[in-house]
Amino acid sequence: MSTGTLLAIIIPIAVVIVLVAGAAFVLMRRRKLQQRFGPEYERTMENADNRMAGERELRAREKRHDSLEIKPLDTTVRDRYARDWTGVQEEFVDHPEDAVHDADRLVTSLMHDRGYPTQDFEQQLKDLSVEHGRTLEHYRAAHQVDELSARHQATTEQLRGAMVHYRALFEELLSDGGRPRHARA
Repeated sequence: MSTGTLLAIIIPIAVVIVLVAGAAFVLMRRRKLQQRFGPEYERTMENADNRMAGERELRAREKRHDSLEIKPLDTTVRDRYARDWTGVQEEFVDHPEDAVHDADRLVTSLMHDRGYPTQDFEQQLKDLSVEHGRTLEHYRAAHQVDELSARHQATTEQLRGAMVHYRALFEELLSDGGRPRHARA
């Protein structure tokens, strides 16, 4: 076989191997993002111009998150938050609107103590999405009811739902997202 014939065989095979490896790499990265962000992955893709832009956004969130100093809570602080949450739930019986506002403030305070920036709600969502993408929709729904409640437009059932939603994120943040404390840096 001549050199030209060998090259005609080897080059296309090498190109196919490189293309398959590249596609596998892209799919693995996509799957990793889907697993990490959960439902937030699809939400981001829907709001992005295209899949590449959406995935670039999610990787930027990961990079920003990695620069934050997210830390577990000391046991005494965690216990205090648990007691405070119980108080907020008890408050709901007589003052549901106040309880929802207090739940929002308590979740924000917990986020702050864990190391998340808390100045801007949209940025909070992005920062939380990296580790808490599966409970993020709870936070969005609760926050929306809190805004309705500030205008005295939320029903008691909406307020009750907001408390349930806040509790989902609160418990996850309080428990370090379900990860063992020694595994966190």
